Amino acid sequence: MESCKGTVTELQQSPTEGCSASDAHPPQTYRLKEIINKLNYIHFLDGTITACFRHKRYDTILSLLIKPQPCTDNNLICSWHSSHELQRKLQEHHFQHLLVNDGHNALVVNSQVVEINRHTLHFTLPKTCEELNSRRFHRYPCSEISAQLIQNGSSFQGALTEFSATSLNIRVKAAPPQTFQWLNPEALAALVLSREGETIYSTECTILKQSCGQNAQSIVLTPNSDRIFKFKTKKYRSTRQQLTPSPNINFKHPLTGKWVDLDVNDISGSGLSVSENAQDSALLPGLIIPELALTFANSDSLQCKAQVVYRTSLENSKHSDTVTCGIAFLDMRIEDQTRLLAILYQADNKCSYLSNRVDLDALWKFFFDSGFIYPEKYLHLKANKDTFKKTYQTLYEKKPNIARHFVYQDKGTILAHMSMIRFYRNSWLIHHHAARKMATGKGGLVVLSQISRYVNEAHRLYSSHLDFVFGFFRPENRFPHRYFGGAAKHINNPKACSIDPFAYLHFRKSFDTKWNLASPLSINRTTDEDLDELNSFLEYTSGGLIASALNLEPGCDNDESLTKEYESLGLKKERHLFSLRIKGSLKAIVIVNVSDIGLNMSEINNSIKIFIVDPEGINKEILYFFLSMMCVKLDTDSIPVLIYPQSFASDSGIPFEKTYNLWILNMLNLDEYFDFCKRILGVNQ
Repeated sequence: MESCKGTVTELQQSPTEGCSASDAHPPQTYRLKEIINKLNYIHFLDGTITACFRHKRYDTILSLLIKPQPCTDNNLICSWHSSHELQRKLQEHHFQHLLVNDGHNALVVNSQVVEINRHTLHFTLPKTCEELNSRRFHRYPCSEISAQLIQNGSSFQGALTEFSATSLNIRVKAAPPQTFQWLNPEALAALVLSREGETIYSTECTILKQSCGQNAQSIVLTPNSDRIFKFKTKKYRSTRQQLTPSPNINFKHPLTGKWVDLDVNDISGSGLSVSENAQDSALLPGLIIPELALTFANSDSLQCKAQVVYRTSLENSKHSDTVTCGIAFLDMRIEDQTRLLAILYQADNKCSYLSNRVDLDALWKFFFDSGFIYPEKYLHLKANKDTFKKTYQTLYEKKPNIARHFVYQDKGTILAHMSMIRFYRNSWLIHHHAARKMATGKGGLVVLSQISRYVNEAHRLYSSHLDFVFGFFRPENRFPHRYFGGAAKHINNPKACSIDPFAYLHFRKSFDTKWNLASPLSINRTTDEDLDELNSFLEYTSGGLIASALNLEPGCDNDESLTKEYESLGLKKERHLFSLRIKGSLKAIVIVNVSDIGLNMSEINNSIKIFIVDPEGINKEILYFFLSMMCVKLDTDSIPVLIYPQSFASDSGIPFEKTYNLWILNMLNLDEYFDFCKRILGVNQ
């Protein structure tokens, strides 16, 4: 084949598809040295440039990809990227110019042709060249990103080809009987992007531009908002902190597959913000980041799933070339979450500790000195003190996922303490609240504030399993009555925060004879129908959160995964549900909790809870007989018992030692709870 020789002609510039006038800057001139550097960079990445040819007869433009070789002067040698029908194309077209695309813009290089043949292309580079439509925002090419465009019940399938901070370019097909006339450019549409079947981005958008085509079209879309509302808006948001040194995030961008590394502006337990160069911005509000790494001073990274929730520019400030993006944590391993919050609490208050390694001798001394373990309580637990020590060694030294403790400590001395343990599928028991009197009266409030902040920041993460917190307290104890009772009274909505009294007694087995099979009393495993009746009963008598928080709704399971997590620590956690019937009629639902001694010093975690659904026909003797059977089954001589409603114990002449109030807080109503903390006790989250 004969070689082609000639001189390039001048190109009349025209806007690139999808790039509006507001997105372009005046063309910039580049010198020869800068052109050579860009070409060598493209060669380093094994990239391509574009050779543009014009048809000799029809005046149409043909663009062919070519691969530049290393360049040191104005001589540029290139090879063909593809040789498909190359000879025919070269015969029908003559060379026009080179396009060197660096992502931000395309450089129009009016090169002198030395020789073009079937193997190589040889050019002489000019001393200068200009940009073709310098874009305001970097455009990122994409591959293997599925796109679904939905409008008014029609769904068009295709792929994302490129995107910028303000627009997305997709190519979609019309599958019969679809027609592109079904797309109304004056109406809003929805775009869903996915990779390997997993949704990574969705937005409401406007159709900015469409190409012509009956079977396939390129469509440019612009998102309608720079902010998404992933969660219900909260009045009391997580505390944002600026740390020194600042952590950084890095992740593989879901749309480009390229690594992104950014410094963190500020951070909380629920999210963070970063800054990007406005021209290079690649974080779209709504974009899901499946694997984001958060690193503190080159230490081990904390891993999480996250989502971009907003993007704002500072047009009226000296940082107008910068955009700020907010990123919310969607999920995080619970151990990573604890490490992050521990860092934040320490940065905010050097005396505040979350699940830190505690000197157990100092902790036991604190429990006795603060009066948390008073003489009567110690008489109750002294027989099992070695078991208590072993259990606490597991909870405080192994830092298990099922437990959290909050410590206010100064100069090595524990001043206040509070803890929580995951006891049901999505519910955590708050307990062990104690403070020294010398702590200026504030230590107890500090750890309450810590635990309140924790639930506010952690409850939206699935791995936290934190839909409810609950606790038992005696109404005659002044502080818990004022605080927990006051919160329930202030919120005044049992579906948000409820309190229900239980009668407490320590039952001792009265006999161990076998059950008379001819008796009208029967005991069976609880069914969903029984739980449905229990829920109706609790809704009528309480209207609160017992069934939801204690995992007593129909279809509930026995938290087998939670039981296995306890077992992995060498701890016991079992729950059994029984239904008590007389002549086939449901009278009571019984929860038998079996756990290690020491998980809770009041032994609430290792007890029997009885819900009397229908008191008719049940008396003290029948109940005692049933409890004796349970003692035989559990191989124990005594067991703590909680009876609901408390009035049944009084009406049936059952002597009980104490009243315990069950307090439950729904995490969907934290704003009302923090209103109480702020207005009544003067404590912020």
